[in-house]
Amino acid sequence: MTRRNARELALQTLFSIDVGKHDPAEALRDVRDAGAAAESRAFLRDLVLGTLEFSAQSDATIAPLLEGWTLDRLPTVDRLLLRMSVFELVHRPQTPVAVVINEAVELAKKFSTEDSGRFVNGVLASVAGRPAPGH
Repeated sequence: MTRRNARELALQTLFSIDVGKHDPAEALRDVRDAGAAAESRAFLRDLVLGTLEFSAQSDATIAPLLEGWTLDRLPTVDRLLLRMSVFELVHRPQTPVAVVINEAVELAKKFSTEDSGRFVNGVLASVAGRPAPGH
């Protein structure tokens, strides 16, 4: 499994947790049972649990950048994708910023609305250009 696949599975897992109200451990167990290399599973787990743990911090970073929108008005996929990407930008600095943004844009194009790729790109580019709250 590539990191791109792991990010896609992480987004799907977060969606399952958010919309389906599934328990995070159970949702991750379902993904793990689908079979993946240990390193990819660890990355996937880190993305899902980190995104959940730091969602309030990520929301505080994202909210001021939404110009005319609120987090709860965003499509669910966009909101989850932004949270996951902000978590990765702030807490996984070993991943290049351009990679995080590009992967998020590709996932937005695949799973969300026609305009989501451009929207996600703009928000994440703004996040990458400023320090995160509390840092």
